[in-house]
Amino acid sequence: MMRRLALIPLFLLVAACGLRPLYGGGTGSPVSALLRNVEVGPIPGQQGWLVRTKLVDRLGENGSGPARYRLDVTLDDNITSYGLRADQAASQERRTLRARFQLVDLSNGAVVLDATAGSDASIDTVSSEYATVAAEQTALENLSGIVADQIVARLALYGARTAPAK
Repeated sequence: MMRRLALIPLFLLVAACGLRPLYGGGTGSPVSALLRNVEVGPIPGQQGWLVRTKLVDRLGENGSGPARYRLDVTLDDNITSYGLRADQAASQERRTLRARFQLVDLSNGAVVLDATAGSDASIDTVSSEYATVAAEQTALENLSGIVADQIVARLALYGARTAPAK
């Protein structure tokens, strides 16, 4: 009981500091409206297809109307070997996926947001080449989701910061 009473002032302080939910207002919020109006441009390569598919899933692009923004993404996918076994073969790899993305306002062609996202994963290399390739592919799929989440979060922050004051 005392514990619940101790938390009440904490909630009052949070409410008083002006924090508000990013998606406050549900589907009618400025953030949701911005995310629905983003068209994801083509991204070359397998990693581009993976990232674009995850972005479309997260943004809810459905082609129901003309987009207001276009998201242009450039990827840098790199695998670096490190660590040596006794036979001088690499024992570890690091897969890094970086994205530079620009949000373009289609009404005037202006770039309204230019940012980067990225993540990396460590992969154990084993004697089976098939297992190593499968681990590299799995890492790419996981990294694609992480990068897409970072991009959508950054777009949501942009939408919240540029929303008209109520």
